[in-house]
Amino acid sequence: MNTEKNINTLIIKKPLKLDCGKTINNFPIAFETYGSLNENKDNAILVFHALTGDQFVTGLNPVTKKDGWWSFAVGPDKAIDTNKYFVICSNVIGGCMGSYGPSHKDPETQKTFGTDFPVITINDMVNAQYNLLEHFGIDKLFAITGGSMGGMQVLQFITNFPDKAKTVIPIATTSSHSAQNIAFNELGRQAITADSDWKDGNYEANNTNPGKGLAVARMAAHITYLSKKGLQEKFGRKLQEREDLKFGFDADFQIESYLRYQGSVFVDRFDANSYLYITRAMDYFDLVKQFNGNLSDAFKNTKAKFFVISFTSDWLYPTQENKDIVIALNSIGADVGFVEIVSDKGHDSFLLDVPDFLNALKNFLDKSYIELKNEK
Repeated sequence: MNTEKNINTLIIKKPLKLDCGKTINNFPIAFETYGSLNENKDNAILVFHALTGDQFVTGLNPVTKKDGWWSFAVGPDKAIDTNKYFVICSNVIGGCMGSYGPSHKDPETQKTFGTDFPVITINDMVNAQYNLLEHFGIDKLFAITGGSMGGMQVLQFITNFPDKAKTVIPIATTSSHSAQNIAFNELGRQAITADSDWKDGNYEANNTNPGKGLAVARMAAHITYLSKKGLQEKFGRKLQEREDLKFGFDADFQIESYLRYQGSVFVDRFDANSYLYITRAMDYFDLVKQFNGNLSDAFKNTKAKFFVISFTSDWLYPTQENKDIVIALNSIGADVGFVEIVSDKGHDSFLLDVPDFLNALKNFLDKSYIELKNEK
């Protein structure tokens, strides 16, 4: 996937020690910005993307030629209003849209890293992205936000840099990956590594692509992003462009055809090794363990204002896991708001046109922005 001509890249020259013990330096972070940074540099919002996201939050993604992954939420006059806010989003390290990852070349061997790339964590991703604040000369972000794995990065960021954000908005997320979620991720990883074209991660050198395995991984994950009710209402047992069963293994049902399509288009835009690395980072995420079993301690040094958002039909990161974050914040007297949005669209609700969610996000940001201006 040659994306270089479309990518804004910042080379991070100073060393970054990773949780695995290795150190990287002179590595690229690919990023995009939307809107304008004001004179006081106090209107910046750092958005963190989810597992299969990238830096192209809104507008047309120049690589896929499709709308950015958060186009419903980010843009002029939208919930995250780019007329008002300066939005920054970067591709995570380990990713495949220009940031340092397994598809880059090892400077020592000049060969593609593949699985020789160091294993990374959510903590590593956040520490790498912190360099963007220094790049733009931003002392304090107005807000940090993201859903799913983006929400994990939000929590890790405010833990690592407690005085660097005024407002904190984790969406449809968790403070530690559950056994169920680790299981789903492992299913995806096994699908990729079982593909004969994976070649122990060296598929680029062998001019192969484990597309079948990656497609199956995407199909399995995609099911977890939806809800049973939503799937039933959209597809039910409807057949795919035929009157009767074919008594074979082609896609008889619309849901089968839909999943196959989701798998096939994903292979065109995502790297199989990046999928392994990023799902592993999610599985390793455990803020509770980082603070010896006390989640409250993660947030005790910040005075930021929190707004936690969950969705009724999200069974991947259910409301209770989001409430656990709220409980931890309440126990230390933090300024925290919480809303559970009624939606039948499952975990993907935060990416879709769900008016109650978008209104809640907009109202919180706008109110907080007025408070910020009144403090001046």
